[in-house]
Amino acid sequence: MARYTGPVCRLCRREGAKLFLKGDRCYSQKCAFTLRPNAPGQHGAGRRGKMSEYGTQLREKQKVKRAYGILESQFRKYFDIAAKMKGKAGENLLQLLERRLDNVCFRLGIGDSRAQARQLVMHGHVLVNGHKVDIPSYLVDAGDVITIAQRSASQEYFKTLKEEGGKGVPKWLEFDVAELTGKVAALPERDDIDLTIEEHLIVELYSK
Repeated sequence: MARYTGPVCRLCRREGAKLFLKGDRCYSQKCAFTLRPNAPGQHGAGRRGKMSEYGTQLREKQKVKRAYGILESQFRKYFDIAAKMKGKAGENLLQLLERRLDNVCFRLGIGDSRAQARQLVMHGHVLVNGHKVDIPSYLVDAGDVITIAQRSASQEYFKTLKEEGGKGVPKWLEFDVAELTGKVAALPERDDIDLTIEEHLIVELYSK
């Protein structure tokens, strides 16, 4: 499957916002976006000017796609599903993206980044309701329990995770770091999404 394999810090700089693609590095003084907030490339510092309406909408879509690490065809499928759901299409879209298993593992602190969380899922380390799920796009539901496979819990990475005590999780999730067990307490709401996103721009783009 096609996927971007270049330096991910360029993506944050291109979108003009932190997308938290490098885990703890994004919170440190070594963050490339903090050091060089301009667009990448030889003329990046002088590129930013007034953008067209279409350009603004496109950049917002690209920002969300890159933050969650998905491709255009998959993103469009999520939007089509969101548009058919009750409520606002933009908020529905963000809720669907937040419910992805790789994102939930990232939010629980099991992975330092969504990319790392995706790898952990694909390698079979994660169980949902006691069953192995190795599909990063699997959508969790309220009440689902996410655990680490017993054979994986003894690995050094997960031992270190226990020792560090985990990180803060959003209110719609619960996580017992000692047991490496998380629970989806409720479906995410718009206020639970900490990325700076203007989802109405994405709706406007796809509505043309």
